Amino acid sequence: MAMIIFSPSTVILLSIFITFFCFPSKVCSLSAFSQLQLPPNVTGPVSLAFDLSAAVPYTGVHDGRIIRYGGTDVGFTDFAFTTPTRSKAVCDGNKDPDSEPTCGRPLGLSFNNQRNQLYIADAYFGLLVAGPNGRLATTLATTAEEVPFNFLFGLDVDPLSGLVYFTDFSTTIQLRNLSKAIASGNTTAFSSDATGRLLRYDPATKNVTVLLSGLSGAAGTAVSIDGTFVLVSEFNANRIQKFWLRGSKASTAETFVRFRGIPINIRRSGTGYFWVAVNIQNSQSPPTSMFTGQRISYSGTILETVSFDDQYGGTTLITEVQEHFGALFVGSDNATFVGVHRG
Repeated sequence: MAMIIFSPSTVILLSIFITFFCFPSKVCSLSAFSQLQLPPNVTGPVSLAFDLSAAVPYTGVHDGRIIRYGGTDVGFTDFAFTTPTRSKAVCDGNKDPDSEPTCGRPLGLSFNNQRNQLYIADAYFGLLVAGPNGRLATTLATTAEEVPFNFLFGLDVDPLSGLVYFTDFSTTIQLRNLSKAIASGNTTAFSSDATGRLLRYDPATKNVTVLLSGLSGAAGTAVSIDGTFVLVSEFNANRIQKFWLRGSKASTAETFVRFRGIPINIRRSGTGYFWVAVNIQNSQSPPTSMFTGQRISYSGTILETVSFDDQYGGTTLITEVQEHFGALFVGSDNATFVGVHRG
């Protein structure tokens, strides 16, 4: 089994993250796992999106591109990018965090399938949208309530209303600083940060609304299948919060589920439950991590856990588990492939 060995200071951070809750009752092993290889020297397919007609993923990668899978013979090809400052000569295959403000770093992706538009949360360039032909995406918003976006992360489109929900991980720490901190093991600065925000963009009015603030590492987000609530994961607090959009609890928030590990992206299934990528730190010595996808009910009960320990190890975390056409597609922060699990 592949394992990650953390530095002592990172262990301290992760031990702060972990609050013990009930462990999921059902843990499933993988019966079939395959890899969709990224182009050479390309890593980091953090989030995935699927258009209405295709069973193949789009993903954003470290060098600033959004790429689309065209099948085994074609592989991944360029689809879109988020900034006119991006140069293929400089950026393609570039993994240097200090190049991200030039090349872009698309993290959150989700389609509005009614309009065939791909919405993008870029860590540096804000909220954008790309049309069916891709290329340079159009900027939609870079601020909310006069506070600039600093580190956009997760994104989901309500399939009923077309409203776009997205997160600003922190208003004080940029992605490149977080990446360097994790690499060095000096993570104290961001572990106590609680400046994250849950946001909503209305395409009709072009207005951005702050739904929640003071979040401890606002990462993934997903709206419920009926549009009554939206979820947001807190990287530093090991939990998901539910923000009510309608009903007697409208405009209030409550804890939806707590985890033994770090929840990252949340994805809604076609039948109304949610998949969450959760990276769990073991308390053994030396410490190791477990990489899991956890299926959560509409009401917040952990129904199933799928382990990806054997497929992901070394220097990456899994960031997303998304169910599509009967398979689980897996994103990660540093892998050279998109994982596909078919049960």
